[in-house]
Amino acid sequence: MKWKKANFRSVKYQRTLIMKYNFCGNSGLQLPEISLGLWHNFGDVDDFGTATSMILYAFENGITHFDLANNYGPPPGSAETNFGKVLAKELKGHRDELIISSKAGHLMWDGPYGDGGSRKYIMASIDQSLKRTGLEYFDIFYSHRYDPQTPIEETMQALIDIVRQG
Repeated sequence: MKWKKANFRSVKYQRTLIMKYNFCGNSGLQLPEISLGLWHNFGDVDDFGTATSMILYAFENGITHFDLANNYGPPPGSAETNFGKVLAKELKGHRDELIISSKAGHLMWDGPYGDGGSRKYIMASIDQSLKRTGLEYFDIFYSHRYDPQTPIEETMQALIDIVRQG
């Protein structure tokens, strides 16, 4: 499918009519009923043009939540990098309409802090994810999995600190 570039500003209202949005818990975030996860089909081994078309088609149809993770690709990290390229080139000026989430927890590099739920890993992961996407912040940042080697309090405190840092 060949995507034709639309004037997103003129169809903003139309997008909001296509999709139903619901509040996320007690927060002020409104998530679309359908989100686009970028686990596979968005890495460096995939066709960038197809990935771009999928992201833009989703946005054009009211999907405003894009879900990433530091290890999505393949290779790990490449989905965040490619999404950042699409965001910068095709969706520039629409950051205020998007809910972008990412997460950390799975293996990213060798060594004692290359995966898990430690504060060191979580903080390094979000910094790297922000660089790969070119973003200043994520709307949602998750711990991707429970790490039995790290006290849950340490993981939760790292996430609390991320929220407080903005």
